[in-house]
Amino acid sequence: MIIDELRTPIVLAPMAGGPSTPELAAAVSAAGGLGFLAAGYLSAGDTADRIVRTRALLSETGANAVPFGVNLFVPSAPTPAERFDRYLEQVGRNFPLGEARFDTDDWEAKLDALVTDPVAVVSFTFGCPSAAEIARLRAVGSEVWVTVTSVGEARIAAEAGADVLIAQGAEAGGHRATFVDRPEDDTADPLSTLALLQLLAGTTDLPVVAAGGIATGAAAAAALVAGAAAVQLGTAFLNCPEAGTAQLHRDALTIDTPTMLTRAFSGRRARGLRNRFILDHPDAPAAYPEIHYATGPLRKQARADGNADAVNLWAGQTHALTGELPAEDLVRTLSADMKSALKLGLSRTIQDC
Repeated sequence: MIIDELRTPIVLAPMAGGPSTPELAAAVSAAGGLGFLAAGYLSAGDTADRIVRTRALLSETGANAVPFGVNLFVPSAPTPAERFDRYLEQVGRNFPLGEARFDTDDWEAKLDALVTDPVAVVSFTFGCPSAAEIARLRAVGSEVWVTVTSVGEARIAAEAGADVLIAQGAEAGGHRATFVDRPEDDTADPLSTLALLQLLAGTTDLPVVAAGGIATGAAAAAALVAGAAAVQLGTAFLNCPEAGTAQLHRDALTIDTPTMLTRAFSGRRARGLRNRFILDHPDAPAAYPEIHYATGPLRKQARADGNADAVNLWAGQTHALTGELPAEDLVRTLSADMKSALKLGLSRTIQDC
């Protein structure tokens, strides 16, 4: 297992839409963690180019044999236009919109590319690939990790042949990784990272990576004690210089703004900093990726105007702890603090016995 080979059990969350860069992935892997490239919203060709770039960066540091991963979005089914037309008509009265279209995010081409030119780990979000697709990737030496938000999803992933589960708790920033995004589930509280870890510990023997709300070494240590084999952090890396995070987004992270779940920008539930657009559109329909593409011009214009009230500022609940360290320094700091916390916890346990 790749997790067992890492110098530190810290995994970079694949943050699609801008923050993910080869520079960030390479820096995390070079520091002893596992860097990830986000392939979401990219073509298969662009994804391949970023893989080449990441390998080149690692080679430049003498770490050419160090592993990294690539994350894919599992495509869903198209949403009937009548479910979102009225919403977009309302939004379009005040903001520029694009075409509300469906696509598979170049799914087949990306899978083919990753079979032709394998990477150490391929992870999946928004669903579980088929057993045959997982077998193709494993046959060329790639581990397959599947992001889950419930025990039911974990069972599906395990039965399909996943090697590792990424347990995404409610605290996590960005899109919820649920296999099916159903409006009727909005009334139920999503499981926290700790709750999900405990539930999975009793239902699977697969290694579990904890994701959501982890921003410090002490929190990482707590997740490991609770049964995680590693921890995945995203928001903590948003302000690193290697990240492709927009300046507007970086500035917003420094403000103590609450986060909330919303479908307003993409049609799929995601956690971001609360702003006027989210508050004005609490009843956005479930229609992903159609609404995501439709609001593309809106978000682009908001960034150009410096308007933080009309752009998606994805962030986890612990965003206030985000610093500005280079990624390698952040990994090393988190790792050292995690080890200290684990030693302290062991020392206290021995004293109590």
